[in-house]
Amino acid sequence: MSPKLILPVSLILLAGCAQSEPVDNSMIGNSTAIVGAPDADEQNALALDAEDARAMGAADDEADAADASANGAVANGELPLDPPAPGTPGGLPDDRTPVSEAKFTPDSAQGAASVVQTYFGLLGARRFVDARALWQSNADGAGRDPAAFAAAFDRYSEYHANVGAPGRIDAGAGQRDVTVPVQVYARLKADRAPDYAIGTVTLHRAGDIDGATAEQKQWKIAKVALAPVAKAVPKR
Repeated sequence: MSPKLILPVSLILLAGCAQSEPVDNSMIGNSTAIVGAPDADEQNALALDAEDARAMGAADDEADAADASANGAVANGELPLDPPAPGTPGGLPDDRTPVSEAKFTPDSAQGAASVVQTYFGLLGARRFVDARALWQSNADGAGRDPAAFAAAFDRYSEYHANVGAPGRIDAGAGQRDVTVPVQVYARLKADRAPDYAIGTVTLHRAGDIDGATAEQKQWKIAKVALAPVAKAVPKR
């Protein structure tokens, strides 16, 4: 069974992560003992600690931005973005399988889900050219004029997504396909109303066959199928 995950994606995913402050050696007293350079194992441990710190910083930034967005919406009389919960109509599948903490390879199913996460993060950051580049060259998304592609998302003031656990990789005839569930929650510019959708993203890549280039072996978006979700407006 493929490891499962649900990944929140939004504009703030691209916000800068916390960086460690360099040590000012001039502030260390002369009596301080001089420690030798770390060995390879210690360097790897330090690198992992730094990676964990950056991930935690990004998660904190995302939570803070989401809270600020919700509070601002309430203050302005707007309905806050409140996507349906997993397992409810319009929500992602309620899959309670623990998320694997193992590293995954780019050609795995989780690697495909990571591409989907990046795609919606780029859309939220209004980096439409970069988002369009994640489509297959012969797919509908990449086939659209860049201006038309951008216009499809420019009508939103906010655009976020929750990415679900990828399905199993479908292998055949030297080709690989995988489907990733996704839930979109956004805010329209025109009336500031929330907008919700649920669906799937299908990704494709070439298998490990003779003649396939490194680029052809990378996951690319082949299809995005989203259906609008009608969410009841709470009474005031």
